[in-house]
Order: sequence, then C-alpha cells, then structure tokens
Amino acid sequence: MTSTPTSEATSRSPLSRLSPGQRDALSVAILAVIILLTLPGLYRYQGPPMEEGFMLAFPEQILKGNMPHKDFLHLYGPGSLWLLAAVFKVFGVTLEAERTVGLLQHLGTTFGLFFLMKPFGRRIATAVGAVSFVILIGPAGLSALAWNGALALGLCSLVAGAAATRADGIKGTRLAALSGFLAGAALLFRPDMVIAVGLGSVAMLFRLPRERRPVMVIAGVVTLALYVPHFVLSGFSASFKGMFIEPVFKLRAGRTLPAPPSWNSIDGFLQRVGTLRTTGWPLPMLEQSHQIFLWFWLVPISMAVIVFAGWKLRRTSPASDRTTALWPVSLFTAALITQALQRPDSTHLAWVSGISFPLLIPAVYTLVRQYRPKWPLATIRYGAIALPLVILITIVPFYPLRTYADLVSQSFGLSTFGYPVDRDGRVFYLGDPKTARDAQIITDSLSEHARPGQSLIVGPMDMSRTNYSDSYFYYLFPELEAGTRYIEMDPGLADTDDSGLADEIERADWLIVSDVWAGWTEPNDSAKSRSQAPNKVIARDFCTVTAAGLFKLLERCH
Repeated sequence: MTSTPTSEATSRSPLSRLSPGQRDALSVAILAVIILLTLPGLYRYQGPPMEEGFMLAFPEQILKGNMPHKDFLHLYGPGSLWLLAAVFKVFGVTLEAERTVGLLQHLGTTFGLFFLMKPFGRRIATAVGAVSFVILIGPAGLSALAWNGALALGLCSLVAGAAATRADGIKGTRLAALSGFLAGAALLFRPDMVIAVGLGSVAMLFRLPRERRPVMVIAGVVTLALYVPHFVLSGFSASFKGMFIEPVFKLRAGRTLPAPPSWNSIDGFLQRVGTLRTTGWPLPMLEQSHQIFLWFWLVPISMAVIVFAGWKLRRTSPASDRTTALWPVSLFTAALITQALQRPDSTHLAWVSGISFPLLIPAVYTLVRQYRPKWPLATIRYGAIALPLVILITIVPFYPLRTYADLVSQSFGLSTFGYPVDRDGRVFYLGDPKTARDAQIITDSLSEHARPGQSLIVGPMDMSRTNYSDSYFYYLFPELEAGTRYIEMDPGLADTDDSGLADEIERADWLIVSDVWAGWTEPNDSAKSRSQAPNKVIARDFCTVTAAGLFKLLERCH
C-alpha cells in the first residue's frame, strides 16, 4: 500500500519541528484533556436506573452461577456480561469498576477513530476523536453498555486491519489476526451489529495482502466460537430466543418510536424527562423536538456523504492508506442506520451520529479536495473540521454539547447531578434528590428486615405495564436472590400472560415497587395494560412494610 503524506500544510508550522512521535503524543494529550475534564463528574453522575442497574446486576448473577437468557432476560450477546463478571471477580462488584470498563469502551472508540483517521493528518484525526467522544458520552455516561463496547471493538478491528495492510512480516499477520479477533468480539457483545461488522470486515479483508486474509477470517471464526460454551451453559433455544426472538419480534411494538420523529413533540419518555434538567445554553436554539427531528435526517445524510467519499477514494486512489481508512469504516457506519430507524430518540441518534458526524470531517475534506483542488489545503481542512461543530452548535445544541459542558462543570463542583443511594459500600447515583432520599429509606428498611437468601423482585407499582424498572436495587442487595428473570423489564415481555411473572411473585419474599415511571407514555404499545395476574397476586399476598414517596417496600403477609 502506498502511504499518503499527513503533513501537507504543516511543514512551515511550529509543529513541523516536532518528531512524528511527539506530534502523535500531542494529539493524544489533547484528546486526553477533553476526556479528563469530564471524568470527576462522570464517576458521580446519575446512571440510567435500569440500564446501568442491570449492567451491575447481570454480571453478579453470572458469578452466582445464573446464566443470561436461561436464568434472566438479556437481549444481547453475552460478551459484555462475561467481561464485567471477570472484572468484578478481580476488583469487586462496584460502580467504579463498572464505569471504568465503560470508560475503556469510550476510549476504544475515541482513540480507535483517531488512529484510523491518521492518514488524513493528525489535526483531522484529533478532531474526529474529539467530536465522537462529545457525542457518545451524553446518552449514558460511563455505563458499560453492550452497544458502546461493540462500537469500540468494531472500530478497533478496522484499526488493526488497516495497520496490517502496512506492516511487514509476522507483525502484519498478527495484526490481521487481531482484526479478526476484535470483529468477532464485537459480535459477542451485540450480534445485531453483524451487518456493520460484516461489511466493514469484508471491505478491510480485501485491502489485506492475500496471504493474510485467511488469518483474519480464522481469528474471527474462532472468536465467534465462544458462543458455543454460552449455548451449552444457557441452552441454544433460550439463547436464540433471548438474542433474536424477544428483542426483534416481542419487544419492538413497545419500544419502537415513529421515524421520522414528531416535529412538535418529543416521542421518547426518557428524553422528555431529560428536558427537565436544563443547565442553560448561551446561544439561541430550536425547540428540543425540532432538534431531534433534524438530527434524525442528518444521520442518513451524513452516512451518504461518508460512503460517497469512501467510494470516490476507492476509485481514484485504490491503493492509498486513506482509502483503507475511510472505505471500510464508511460501510460499517452506514449499516448502523438501523439503530436510528428503530427508535429515533436522542440516545439512539447519538449512538449512531457519534460515528457518522465525526467521519464527516475526512469525508468532506476528501470530496472538496477532489472537486476544488485549487482551494488552499488549510481552508479545506479547517472547513471540514468546522462542519460537525456547526451542526452541534446550531442544530442539536441541547444534547451533545450542552451535556458535555454540564459534565465539565460538574467535575468542578458546579450543578452536580448525582445523589447517592448507598448500602454497605455499594453506591448508585440518582438524578433527583427526593427520589434518592426515598430510595435510601426503602434500602435502609429492607436492610433491617430482610434475611440473606430471601428473594427480591423490583418493578413498577402496576405490574401490567412493565415499561421500566429500578434494577439497581438488585445490585444494592447481593445477598438476596433475584426472584424473577425480569431484572430488566420491558413492555411486551414481562407483562404478558405467559411471562411467568405472576408465578415468580407468588414465590417471592420481598417486592420493591415504584411509581417513578408510571407516567411512561410513548406512541407505541408501551401505553397498553396487559396481564393483571401479577397485580392480583400482590394485592392478595403482600403487605406494605415501608412507603417513601413513589416507592413501596412490600413483604409477604404472614
């Protein structure tokens, strides 16, 4: 492969006096500062009560011998849970350990994009990494969600593949194997990313020398073979149902949002709740619903631009390092569109545009250079870097940039947004002080009354609408058994007639129920009330021990 100079306009700049390694270090330092400014705030920031709650509870279930899909509902691959279980085994089950894994996932995406885009110059590569971090850090903070892990692994697979095209000898072979391993690992986290990982990997495969292609394929297949022990432990039928049937066919009716989003209203319930925290924005901005609507359309537009730029490079410079960098990742990015289409709220749009918006920088740089070759390179470069910044400042400021600024301010002790609920050294942060106080009262009461080995079920006050749950309580009470497979609660799964939830409640010792999420309404089937059987069991068999605000602790009546 031929290499492309990365210092086109830097020869006369002060940076030209630095060695390539020093310039790399400077770029890494800039990205590190952008990340470090948020970390104190992020480690004490509110976590998503159900999502981060189950990413704390699920791995501990594995350490207790319970298997995902077989013993508890899990809608993705087992990779992220096994990774966290291993971390918890070594470092203990703590919020800090879980969030450190989440941080490493964000670092993998940020620096993966940086190193992948280096053929376009360090300035562009640094800007790409920075824009990606600012967008992706907002939806769930440092929660070690499977999607973020799969993104990082998929992108780092392309980084290793690109390096394998340039390396000689055994080093190149090892990098090809690493690329295949990382691609397979991404699918262990999120099997629904198979199209994105598949397209990116196949495009990268054909960039490799012929003798290294089998190495990459074999490494990927061997990694995917780790599904075999999972199938043995959890059962093939339960695993297939948990990863494909339940999330694709049973869950969608209660989670899908209109595409495109509504212009005059925010469709997603959690996004409406998020608008209650406003830390101010110094510039005029559109209504939040208008921002989400425009954001939705910018996602496919940005993807089209990136794929077109990659295709143009492939035609005009088929052997260049820039083609190797942009063409496979453009296909990877385009295949992420399904996330934006199935539920176009701010979270899922950020998960996708956190890759597509930063990649607009090298894409626009490439296209302008091809169609306006006489323009100054510095003008093209900085104009391309400015494009996603303009989008973030003028079109969707309420979400990525405002959230990033909020996190930085919290790192310096301003407008803190995390109120602890703690028990025996385990802590979880909620965003509302009253909710946190009430949850602490319930926690203290259950600590006083419960005995180790008893069973606990956490859910909504009305069990016929299981739209969400405060699953962090399972993490706070490791000595109690989870009395249900529905640690994560979703509409169309836990609340159906055949879910078995009513039978589980009949056997439970303790219930924590809440009305925190009672106002959940979305333009989908989540508004429906389904099976009343769990509510009848609760009314018949359980008595209130403690009531605190929107929470109740219930014990089996004696």
